[in-house]
Parts: sequence; structure tokens; C-alpha cells
Amino acid sequence: MPTNFTVVPVNDDEDNDNKAAATAGDKPVSLNNIFRDEDKDDNSDGSQSGDDIQRESRPFINSAREVEQYDGKNMALFEEEMDSNPMVSSLLNKLANYTNLTQGVREHEEAEDGVRRVAIMVPQMGTFIGVYLPCLQNILGVILFLRLTWIVGTAGILGSFAIVSMCCICTLLTAISMSAIATNGVVPAGGSYYMISRSLGPEFGGAVGLCFYLGTTFAGSLYILGTIEILLTYIVPTATVFEAKSIEEEGTAALNNMRVYGTCCLLLMALIVFVGVKYVNKLALVFLACVMLSIMATYAGVIKTAIEPPEFTVCLLGNRSLKNDKFEVCAKTETLNNQTVTTDLWKLFCNSEHLNATCDDYFSLNNITEIPAIPGLLSGVLKDNLWGDYGPAHTVIEKKNQESVEAQDSSGDVYKPYVFNDMATYFTLLVGIYFPSVTGIMAGSNRSGDLRDAQRSIPVGTIMAILTTSFFYISCVLLFGACIEGVVLRDKFGDSVKKNPVIGILAWPSPWVIVIGSFFSCCGAGLQSLTGAPRLLQAIARDGIIPFLQIFGHGKANGEPTWALLLTVGICEIGILIASLDAVAPILSMFFLMCYLFVNLACAVQTLLRTPNWRPRFKFYHWTLSFLGMSLCLSLMFISSWYYALVAMVIAGCIYKYIEYRGAEKEWGDGLRGLSLNAARYALIHLEEAPPHTKNWRPQLLVLCKLDSRLAVKHPRLLSFTTQLKAGKGLTIVCSVLEGTYMTRGADAKTGEQNLKAAMTAERTKGFSHVVVSSNLRDGFSLLIQSAGLGGMKHNAVLMAWPAGWKQARDSSSRRNFIETVRETTEAHQALLVAKNIDRFPGNQERLKEGTIDVWWIVHDGGLLMLLPFLISQHKVWRKCKMRIFTVAQMDDNSIQMKKDLQMFLYHLRLDAVVEVVEMHDSDISAFTYEKTLVMEQRSQMLKQMQLSRTEREREAQLIHDRNTASHSTKEAKASADKPEHVHMTWTKDKLINERNKHREGMGVKDMFNMKPEWENLNQSNVRRMHTAVKLNEVVAKKSQDSQLVLLNMPGPPKNKKGDENYMEFLEVLMEGLDRVLLVRGGGREVITIYS
Repeated sequence: MPTNFTVVPVNDDEDNDNKAAATAGDKPVSLNNIFRDEDKDDNSDGSQSGDDIQRESRPFINSAREVEQYDGKNMALFEEEMDSNPMVSSLLNKLANYTNLTQGVREHEEAEDGVRRVAIMVPQMGTFIGVYLPCLQNILGVILFLRLTWIVGTAGILGSFAIVSMCCICTLLTAISMSAIATNGVVPAGGSYYMISRSLGPEFGGAVGLCFYLGTTFAGSLYILGTIEILLTYIVPTATVFEAKSIEEEGTAALNNMRVYGTCCLLLMALIVFVGVKYVNKLALVFLACVMLSIMATYAGVIKTAIEPPEFTVCLLGNRSLKNDKFEVCAKTETLNNQTVTTDLWKLFCNSEHLNATCDDYFSLNNITEIPAIPGLLSGVLKDNLWGDYGPAHTVIEKKNQESVEAQDSSGDVYKPYVFNDMATYFTLLVGIYFPSVTGIMAGSNRSGDLRDAQRSIPVGTIMAILTTSFFYISCVLLFGACIEGVVLRDKFGDSVKKNPVIGILAWPSPWVIVIGSFFSCCGAGLQSLTGAPRLLQAIARDGIIPFLQIFGHGKANGEPTWALLLTVGICEIGILIASLDAVAPILSMFFLMCYLFVNLACAVQTLLRTPNWRPRFKFYHWTLSFLGMSLCLSLMFISSWYYALVAMVIAGCIYKYIEYRGAEKEWGDGLRGLSLNAARYALIHLEEAPPHTKNWRPQLLVLCKLDSRLAVKHPRLLSFTTQLKAGKGLTIVCSVLEGTYMTRGADAKTGEQNLKAAMTAERTKGFSHVVVSSNLRDGFSLLIQSAGLGGMKHNAVLMAWPAGWKQARDSSSRRNFIETVRETTEAHQALLVAKNIDRFPGNQERLKEGTIDVWWIVHDGGLLMLLPFLISQHKVWRKCKMRIFTVAQMDDNSIQMKKDLQMFLYHLRLDAVVEVVEMHDSDISAFTYEKTLVMEQRSQMLKQMQLSRTEREREAQLIHDRNTASHSTKEAKASADKPEHVHMTWTKDKLINERNKHREGMGVKDMFNMKPEWENLNQSNVRRMHTAVKLNEVVAKKSQDSQLVLLNMPGPPKNKKGDENYMEFLEVLMEGLDRVLLVRGGGREVITIYS
């Protein structure tokens, strides 16, 4: 049946309040007005909590306070939910209007640091301008112009093709992984650092972010060195500060010139970045135009070689390439005016210009030939350049398949104008030098905050840029090998073609197109590196994950990262002081490869985990591609330079560990947390729930802690002892119980759990904490013993403190809770450890320099009593304490044989301990035992009958304690005098004589015979138990008075619950006079074995 709704207009203006009130009978009043006053009162009382609630209720975008404007009646059923959850209509409206991604980042991060940042509106860019062109500009750079021809000549076309293909495939796979991450939701400005940190967590994010920062910084060094190399080699070679006085000093002088000019260039660029970064961004298009113009000039030159090769030639002596900057004619002699005269080249190899001069042997034996430097596309030189030509440093560059006569003495070659290899060449070195030419694929993702549609633009623009540049590089490899002579390709600095760049002599119309284009390209790339690196460091510093970087998060009033720029300039100067482009290139290759490796890892982890939030719009990815990319990155790292790879990994590892131990804790929903959850789930599912084998048994502790009235841990030393017992291994669950209901004490439970965690951190206890709320402590402890743990990871032992004040308690709940805990652990086949005087146990910072750990082995209940002292002694607190094991022999036992057997047993258990057998002869029950039992039973009956108040119970307990203390010595003397032939085993002769003298003197105490009728009414079972407790206590007190820790077998509670209080008395007597005692009750299964 359809329902009709009538929409009634509501006037909410404050000016019409009176009017609304007057017409309330026939006009509905807005809920906003009805509850406005109440809201004001509520907000004034709980503004802080309200702010917290509001902050937690922003799962999408800042929901502000629209919920207070809720006016509808059709949704009255959800009226209360509107206080914390936005209406769907208002949420969709905000999402539809949400276009500025940069602002979204600020609102997202606001929840973490509470700092409101000013929104900055930026123009939105499309795929071509925002992603494609920046990636193109960053990828194409200094290596293309200065080193690619040398790589092709050295590695050959096939080797260069392999190098280029490996690097381009690596970046393509990385771009696919990056596209998947970038399209998985809104990508704020922050680039690779943001993606990795939010995918792999703050530890990996910080480590890889700093690696990316170092890579970008060293890239600035690389571009500046490239700029200076072009300047000093091709533009103004005479502008040198350091002049070489000899050929041996030429290398050092060149490096020093690079350092001086590089430092000046760095300072100038840093000043430009500091003063006006906006000009750098405006000039970016100019720098890109230089790059594209140079590439087009190169392709035009290649086409021209097929029609008309350039006029550049190479002069060869035999098969050796010569520097032709000091001579014009490539011949030994020339004919002028019908006369044969020597050339400038003759003077370089001979001691005079005359024809009869003494010349170099190789010069005399070989002819001079001149060949074209660029034979042309159709010349067939492709076959000669197909294979590589590697060699050691300082070897002469020679033409293949050219005949020559070797000279016997080649020691003077270094002084001749040959073209030499300046460094040893091999395949792996070339990989490290080339890889920086394919970096720069993150340029699009770094601008994600400025893109109109980042989820579409980043994948398309980045992958298209990589495919375009890959085509450029592969075609250049083929075209260089097909057009240029091999000796020219291997000439790194163009010495054989009159100090022109090799790619320049190929270009059309002039080499200066390449020189000027590459110069401005390197300048622009250097400026952009010095612009981007400080902002990346500032982003990492502002995240707060690395404490010592916080200062670099500050900057000028307009947000410019001043301090970060200074650090960047300092690190960049390190690269410039290296002064070699070939040495700096592998360094930044390592850092970029490390970054790309973790981008692939992030995508693979997210894909394999199948987290619900992993829903990328980019669908053309697969975890196998990410793993292939990751493997390729790792391989390229070690191929390029294994020692640089190790250094980069050590740096990243150190940063990771530093963030893990000292960094601020951040929860970004990262993939590694999901990976940990999946691994834990897998392990728990496959972990057998059956008890582990004896060899694998270790105490998995459930620690029952008490919280005081302020919800603080009452016995923190219990956690210290847990740490000493576990040494950080195995499962530890620290629990506590609060009385009440969870609805009323839920906040107390959270506070108590935080206090437990803080105490565990302070005591270095690794484990889990949990606080439950129960109607009574008894049920709470029972639930914890039954249900703590998960699957196969459950506790097998319970550790608790001895309830020291059970006698003075106003009710018997403390005693009952303790005894029921003992019963339940026994029923659950779990071990129980009870520590008496726990507050006197040593802390983790203490060191016991001497002493013993005494084990009193009365009953064998699984060997836990043997295992515990061994575990304790592993900790540095107890390490210097010796272990002693005492066992008790009865009348019919052979104590000597027992000692031998026990020593052999300990030998097989691999335990070092001193063994002692204590003989306990049968003796009559002493008067003190009877009196102790009588007092115990009388007190128990009185408390049951009279139901005394708290004050009376304390007074009664005190009176019994005083009477017991006063009559102890006299009654014991009477008992011993009555039957002198039965001497207590711990008495000495002097003590016996002293007691007899006291009996003879008469102390005025009650005659023993008058007590016998009362003794006869005693429960004989209680008497026997008390007798055992007294005798054992006297033996233990005598032997272990000065020991650091005493471990005792804990007797089980009586099956009849009426004897619970007597049981507590027995335990008190058993531990009387001992400082630190650990009662141990085994779980009924073997926990230690002699087998391997």
C-alpha cells in the first residue's frame, strides 16, 4: 500500500522564534531549534570528547558539522546516528565537489597532527602536460648526449641493446606497479614516497623515501657535472683554473677544474632555487624544448648521412686513433711548392721537423690513413660495431680489422697524441653508468596533486613516456652503430674529431645544436633536482617518522624548505667532489633501483594479500610482473656495482631499524601489516592445537596482574620477572580483571590496558596485554584461563603473585579466588607459578653478583621445576647465580644412591647444578605443630560462626598472631622435653640443651598435658599436613636462608572446599622466613627430556 508524505516548510530563523512558538500548535518546529539549547549545554560540558568523536567520524572527507543541521523527519528512525554519521546525500555532495587533491591531502593528514593548513588552489593539468612531458624531460638527459655513443662503441650494438632493454623493461614493469598503486584511490601530492610509505608502512616508506631523496640529490650532482663537462670540454676548453704541467697531471687537473666549477655552479643553482623557484618551473618548457630539438637534430643528421655523409674524418696511425686537435693535415709529409715537408703530426712523433729525424718506432713502421668519422647509414659499418670492445684503462683505441705493425717499445705511447681509454671498461660498469638515463619515471606521480584526473593520467602518461623514450634509446643504439665509425664511438670526449661531441658530429645542421641543447638540458635537470629533493625531504620530515629530521620540516614563511635545501646542497657537493660523471652515475643508480624495487614489492604484496581496499582502476597489472620487476631491480643493483648495492642496502636497513625503534608510530593501513596478519593467520591455522613435543616445550605465560584503584599495575616486578623468565621468547599474555559491567567500565578497561602496555614497555616485556570486565574477579580469571590465546598459540603456564593480605582481608574472596585459580589451572593441565614477595624480586637493571637459585624437588610433576632455573639463569640478572637442587630422602631411601642417580639425571639433562640430598627421619609430631593446627582450626571456626566485621577480623587475626609468637618457644621446649629421644632434624646440640634448660626453669606457661584433650579433637589430616609443612620449612630455611631464589613444589588444594583456609595456612607455614619464593605446580606433562 503506498504511503503519502506531506512536505511541510519549516522556518528556522532565530528572528521568528517567538512567532514559531506562538504558532506551534499548527506548524511543526524544526528539530534544529528544539535541540539547539541542549546541544550547546552538551558541547560546553564535553567539548574535548566531542572533538575526538568528530575526528574519528571522518572516514572519507572532512564531514564538519553538517550533522547538526539535520532537519528531516522521514529518517527519524536514524536520528541518533546522525550525530556521528553523515547523511548519504551530504556525503555524496561533498564527494562530487571534491576536486582539489592537494587540499584532500591536507585534510587527510589533519587527523594525525591536528594542524590546519591553508588550501592552495592550483591549475589542473591533463595527461600530456602534467605527466607525459615531465617524464620525457626527466628521462632524456645527460647520459644520452655524453655517454650513449661511448656505451654503444664499447659494448657493441648487441651489448648496448641488452643494456637498454634491461633498464627499459625494469622501468616499464615499475611503471605498471606504480600505476596500480597510484590508481588505488586518491593519490595526494607526495609521489613515490607517499605511495611506498602508505603501502609498505612508515619503516619501509622512510627508508625508501630517504633513498629516493639521496638518489634525487646525487642526480643533481650528475647533471651539474654534466653541465661542467660540456662547458670545459666543448664550449670554453681554455677556461681552466688548474693547468697540467705534464701529461701525468692532466687527469688530476681536469678533476680539480670540475670540482671548482661544479661547486660554483651548485651554489649559483642553489641561490636560484632559494630566491625564485617559480622561475625554474617556468623555464621547464624551455629546457624540454632544448632536449627535443637536440633529438630531432640527431634524427635529421642520421637521415642526411644516407644521402650525404658529413665531412668529419678520423686520422689513424696504423690502426690507432689520433687526437687531431693539434694538427690539420692527416699525413706524415706533404708537398708544398714541389718540396716534401713534414707536417705538424711529424713533429709530434719525431725529435725534429727534418726528414732524417729520429721518430717513434710505431710511427716509422705504420702508415697514416684518414677515414670518414661517419661513413653513413648505408655504409655497412653496422657489422663492425655489432660486438663489444672492452679493455683496461689507458689503452689506445684501435680500429678493428685494420692492419698494423707493432713496435717493440711502447713505453712512450702515453706521451703521444693517441686516444686512450680513460677507464677500464666491462659490461656491468656500463649498466651502472647507463641506468640514470631511464630514471625520472616518477615525475608524473610527483605532480599527482596538480592533475585533473590523476588515476587516468599517471598510468597513461608514464607508460607512454617510457615507451617513447625506450624507442628513442633503442633506435639511437641501432642508428649510432649503423652510422658512426667504431673508433669514434669509443672516443668518449671526441678527441679524434676536433673536440666535438660524437653525437654532435652526427647532428644536423651543426654540432653546436647538441652542445647548446645538452648544456641547457643539464642545467634545467640540475635545477629541478635541487628543487624537488628538498621538498621530498621536507615531506618525510613533516611526517614525523624520523625524529632527527624534524628540523628539515621547517622553512620560510611561504613554505620553502630552507633547511632541507642546505642539506641537499651539502650532499650534492659530495657528488661534485667525486668529480667524475662515470663514478657518480652508479651511486644514484643504486638509490633509484632501491626505490623501484620497493614500488614493485608494494604492488606485489598488496595484490597477493587481496586486501579489501586494493581496488586499482588500472587493471593491466599482475603480481608476477611486480615480482619480475623487483627481481630485475635487485639484479641490476648487483650487476652495476655489488659494493654500492651493499652500501645502499645497509643504509636503507639502518634507516629502517632506526624508524622501527625510535621513530613515531604511524598507522597508515600499510600492506606489511596485512602481510603480517596473513602470515600469522597461516601459521595459526597450520599450527597443531595438540600439545607440542617435549623438546619444543617452553613456558607460554599467562600473567595475572592486579590493578590498583588508579588502574596502575600493582606489582610491576611481576612483569620484570616475566621478562627474566622468558628472555623475550615465546608467548606472553598479561591480563587483568575489573569488576563491573563493560558498559560502565569500558573506558576503565581501555585505560588499564594502556597502563599495562606502558608497564610492559618499561619492564621490557614483549607480549600482549588485555583487560576484561567481569561481574566478579573469580569469573574473570576463569574466563582468561580458559580462553586466552588463539588456536595453537595458547598459554601453558599461569604466573601470579601470592595474595599476601589474604588474612587481613575483610572477606574471603581473595583466598577463594586464589585457590580456585589453582584448581582451574590443574584442571586445564596448565602449570602454575606463584611468586611470594614479588616486590622484592630484582629488576631488569639489577645484577646479582653472587648467590644461588635453590630448587627443592619434592615431587616430580613434569620437570618444570628443573627447567625454570635454567631459563632464569639465561637472563643477565641471574647469570652469576649458581643452581642447587635439593631432594628429600625418607627413612627407607638410600640417600647416597639417590644423589648419584640425580647427578646422572642432571648430566643427561645438560644442566649444571650442585646436588644435595636431605634426609628427613620419621619423628613424632611436635607440640608446636599441634598448637599451630589448633590455632588454625579455632580461627577458621570462629570466623565462620561469628561472621565478624572487618575491624573485628583484623583484631582477631592480630591476637592470634601475637599469641602464636609469644607461646612458640615455650611450647616447643615442653614438647621436646617430653620426648627428648626424638630430636628435630634441624636442631643443633646447643639448641637442644638450651630448650631443655628452658623447660627445667619453667616459664609459667600452660602445662602440655592440659592441652592434650584439645589436640585429640583435631583433624588428624590437618595435623599431618601441618607437620609436613613445619618440618619442610625448617629444613628449607636452614639450607636456603641466604639463597637469591627458592623454588618449591606447590602442593595441590584439598578436594573438599571446606579446607581451603587451612590450605592457605599450610602454604604460609611452608614459606615462612623465606625472602623470595616461587611455588611451582606442574601441568602434569613432561616438559624436559634427556633426548636430543
